[in-house]
Amino acid sequence: MTEQETGTYAVQKTEEQWREELGEERYQVLRQAGTERAWTGELLDESRSGVYTCGACQAELFVAGTKFDSGCGWPSFYESVRPDAVELIEDTSLGMVRTEVRCAKCGSHLGHVFPDGFGTPTGDRYCMNSLALDFQADDEA
Repeated sequence: MTEQETGTYAVQKTEEQWREELGEERYQVLRQAGTERAWTGELLDESRSGVYTCGACQAELFVAGTKFDSGCGWPSFYESVRPDAVELIEDTSLGMVRTEVRCAKCGSHLGHVFPDGFGTPTGDRYCMNSLALDFQADDEA
């Protein structure tokens, strides 16, 4: 995480602290830009009203009303809770150009955004890893 290392995020921890707090599976996704296997995330079929937060720092990222079934195997949203809640970064790994989505508060990897959210108000599909998110249902607040 280059930006995290340069100290531009509000939440800063050493990689050892992140690894200890997140556990190996979440650390691999959130801090090493890994991807969970499609159709395995526990939040894929979550349909209650509420807020999705960063699995590393708990910053609010998406509201349940923007979630939709894109058929891709990961939770999908058409917009973030606020434009400044996420950071979009060009990702040229894997021999293609994609747009990585990171938490703007701690710099953790969340997933990618694609301009193929056909039928959504924004046309975007924020394809997020369940392991990168926590969910707070409105009835649990």
